[in-house]
Amino acid sequence: MKTNNPLYGAIEGGGTKFVCAIGTGPNDIRAEARFPTTTPEETMGQALDFFKQQEENFGELTAIGFACFGPLDPNPASPTYGHILPTPKPGWSHADVVCMVSSAFDIPIAFDTDVNGAALGEWRWGKAQGLKTFIYLTVGTGVGGGAYVEGNLLHGLIHPEMGHITVKHDMGKDPFEGICPFHGDCLEGLASGVAIEKRWGQRGGTLPQDHSAWDLEADYIAQALANYSLTLSPQRIIVGGGVGSLPHLMPKVQTKTRDYLNGYIQSPVILENIESYIVSPGLGNRSGILGAIALAEQALQAQS
Repeated sequence: MKTNNPLYGAIEGGGTKFVCAIGTGPNDIRAEARFPTTTPEETMGQALDFFKQQEENFGELTAIGFACFGPLDPNPASPTYGHILPTPKPGWSHADVVCMVSSAFDIPIAFDTDVNGAALGEWRWGKAQGLKTFIYLTVGTGVGGGAYVEGNLLHGLIHPEMGHITVKHDMGKDPFEGICPFHGDCLEGLASGVAIEKRWGQRGGTLPQDHSAWDLEADYIAQALANYSLTLSPQRIIVGGGVGSLPHLMPKVQTKTRDYLNGYIQSPVILENIESYIVSPGLGNRSGILGAIALAEQALQAQS
């Protein structure tokens, strides 16, 4: 296989929109497109058409990385590999999205969760460079997390679902029941952007910085980060997403996480320098699409 001049296709598949790009890294994005997430056939068709059109301009792709919303099956040995698993997103449950890609392009294809992709992008080019174990958490329309553990993306039985952990929910303080169709008041059910809008009657971006929503939001996220810290012992936690990246929210999350840990983890990074432990993405809102490029890069290397 010819790899002297690789050209990667990247898909960041979100529940709201898909982003597609071709290139080789942050400084070499040659074309990009985005479109709403509708049906699998229509959305994937648009992605594949984009790649075919760009091949006419830039030459053949050598690998494709697909970082997608889930739950999904990322295990190549599984009979449902490449499928979206049961999901609240209408029409997408059991969609064989990798087969749609492989039917159009006979090249290496890497498939993983959107948050694992973003984690890999941050490891390759962002704030996780040089780390062996870290977490990338996105708090936006939904909540999800990717873990990079001892040099590899963590999958396990299927893949981590960090947005669906249980957090303490004081109904007196927060009578909102939660919006998760599976668990009600899990982390995603209480802290996602959709939950904020349902609870307060307006989008989070329209709420003032001194609104009580933000102390409540920081408390739920901090509970989760304390649990992840105790479970996986990450060297760093990167928090992104439209909600998670809000500048006025981050200091609250950092302080509350340290308070929840209450001195149990005796590391100067947490005790004295929490702002270097819980950070915003180094790649901004580009972690996902660049992570898909990094997935394609790995897929090509594995085939070489």
